[in-house]
Amino acid sequence: MKNSLFLVLAILGLSFIPVNDTISKKERDFAVKLLKDTQNDVVNKVKGLSDAQLQYKPAPDRWSVEECLKHIAVAERLLWQMTDSIIRQTANPDKRNDIKNTDDQLIQMIENRTRKIKTMDPFKPENTSFTSADAALMSFRANRAKLIAYVKTTQEDLRNHVTTLPFGQADCYQMILFIAAHSNRHAQQIEEVKADPGFPKE
Repeated sequence: MKNSLFLVLAILGLSFIPVNDTISKKERDFAVKLLKDTQNDVVNKVKGLSDAQLQYKPAPDRWSVEECLKHIAVAERLLWQMTDSIIRQTANPDKRNDIKNTDDQLIQMIENRTRKIKTMDPFKPENTSFTSADAALMSFRANRAKLIAYVKTTQEDLRNHVTTLPFGQADCYQMILFIAAHSNRHAQQIEEVKADPGFPKE
């Protein structure tokens, strides 16, 4: 009788153990570090630049540092809005088998500047509401801070919310990595502008 009672209590106890559907500590720490590192890289690359340096264009069809910043800032906001809307939908774990890229492969693909991609109209610098590099940088830092805080605390099942991107399927954890990698992609572009022979000395 006593053994039966223990068995019932054990079963009941197990039924109250919550199922952990959220991201792991390792995943959480990795994403937070990537978000912080890529933010710092953008900030450091534009620190102390003059207006002439911010607005210098290596060619008529290439972006200035200021335009890169505007693109980074608007993408930070729009990509998160898209990701957040997917998280709010019903999870679709059946789509996980369609994901072909690992986390590392996705980051490398986004950061790779050898493949040029034409951005969509809402992401173009001239279509943003930012009137200056400072305004764009302020927006970027504020939204990145919110995203870092979200990743530190969220209990959402990010891995089982899957969406379709131009290059294939990605889950919402990967979308957060995408946002970080995207800012790094254009931090590299900023460095390319600064390395141009015609870049103003001051």
